[in-house]
Amino acid sequence: MRTLYKNGAIYTGESWITSFVVEDGKISATKEVDETIDQVIDLQGKFVCAGFNDSHMHLLNLGSTLSMARLSEHTNSLEEMIGHLKEYVQNKKEFGQLKEGSWIQGRGFNHDYFQDENRFPTRYDLDKVSTEYPICIVRACGHICVVNSKALQILGITKETKQIEGGHFEVDEQGEPLGIFFENALEMVYGKLPEPTVEDLKQFIVLACEKLNSYGITSIQTDDYETFPNMDYHNMLKAIDELIAEDKLTVRINEQVHFTKLEELKQFIQEENHTKGDDFFKNGPLKMLGDGSLGARTAYLSRPYADQPNTRGIPVYSQNQFDEMCSYANKNGMQIAIHSIGDGILDCILSAYEKALKECPREDHRHGIVHCQITRPDQIEKMKEMKLHAYIQSIFLDYDIHIVKERVGEELASTSYQAKSLLEKGITISNGSDAPVEDPVVMRGIQCAVTRQNIAHTALPYLKEEALTVQEAIDSFTKDGAYASFEEKKKGRLVEGMMADFVVLDKNPFEVDPYELSKIQVEKTYINGKLVYEKREE
Repeated sequence: MRTLYKNGAIYTGESWITSFVVEDGKISATKEVDETIDQVIDLQGKFVCAGFNDSHMHLLNLGSTLSMARLSEHTNSLEEMIGHLKEYVQNKKEFGQLKEGSWIQGRGFNHDYFQDENRFPTRYDLDKVSTEYPICIVRACGHICVVNSKALQILGITKETKQIEGGHFEVDEQGEPLGIFFENALEMVYGKLPEPTVEDLKQFIVLACEKLNSYGITSIQTDDYETFPNMDYHNMLKAIDELIAEDKLTVRINEQVHFTKLEELKQFIQEENHTKGDDFFKNGPLKMLGDGSLGARTAYLSRPYADQPNTRGIPVYSQNQFDEMCSYANKNGMQIAIHSIGDGILDCILSAYEKALKECPREDHRHGIVHCQITRPDQIEKMKEMKLHAYIQSIFLDYDIHIVKERVGEELASTSYQAKSLLEKGITISNGSDAPVEDPVVMRGIQCAVTRQNIAHTALPYLKEEALTVQEAIDSFTKDGAYASFEEKKKGRLVEGMMADFVVLDKNPFEVDPYELSKIQVEKTYINGKLVYEKREE
């Protein structure tokens, strides 16, 4: 089938055209042709570009979150959040969805937005929702969870319970647990949550893909294998295989392979899983979690927090653990991508990369820094020397713009959240959302990248000199994302021979006011030339 798309404002990633032809799932021509055409679609002057690529997110987490209480929409106050949870539980009861042993789960709260009490919720707050069912809610950043007293009882956590390395849970003056868990201590909770079945995983993936398609996303790079503590990653592979066979997978997946133990990584590579995959799903880089989040003050800094001098944050691994994992992955030809928010943990990561590449040099490794938020000039120079890739999330400015200076101080803040400087130094970047930490609305990310302000533009621009142009921002969500996963010769541009993954927008991003970018709507999303999303007429 040959389909001609004509009369469009089409940004190919290289130039502008007005028409293109799709045949067998690929772009076969970038102009009107004389050969037989089976179907003609008039784009009516609409803007078209390659399908968006979110280069770092959590697909299973996004899908499961869509099945939970959506706290991000009810986080103006602690009272509002508790009220929403009560309503959520009541609705679950009325529809017979709560059984004995059921957990009540929610995600997306941010205590920094609470206007009544600016603090973390505790077990006692959640006890107001239910003392009958265990409750677990997760902060928007994903690095903190809070449980109620029933959950603590089930978990067997008391004042006698020892703290865990790489994390902690808060206690009151009497030593009683308050139900608040940080970083590695989350494993103490997650290990007792119900394990999802393959059918559950399929449902989560389909829900997430529907959401992603509605934002014009056709490709993702996603960290999923450690989403559920007791989940065998082979179950996710089975879920993916079944969805592909059922023609229900509508997003291309590059899996950022998250393992926490060297033994797991060794087995994964020995089974040659790191080389398996196709155009719809493939295993990509080893993903490691370096530290926590800035909002939770668990990002690991090189100096004490400016607004809480008794802490520098929490490193998830020791230097030796970083060195071992990076060395093994690198010498086995595996790409690596490591979460780094604080500059302190970035020192550890850069050291591990340096050792691994000295031990086994590789020219085109494309190892990367995920988030790359709090940085110093000397670290950026090292990234350039080692040819590291930066997986940035411009949308993080929407929230972090309000806290970064008070958290890390003026000096560190003045060299952080870089974008333009990275490009100017020849460091490749790609963009994403870290969903469900942020909603994967690409146009919001593009607006933040271009304006360097929060979406409501109530704050002054943050390091305005780091602003990307509209073209650079779109590239960071298309062809640069494809580069991050070694797929720049297959997708990310609308040129002959490329995959026919593209998005149609209702307005041209190059022509609107920068502060209106986030209001641009996705009208249609195509993957392999197949329509997978169409905006409903209002």
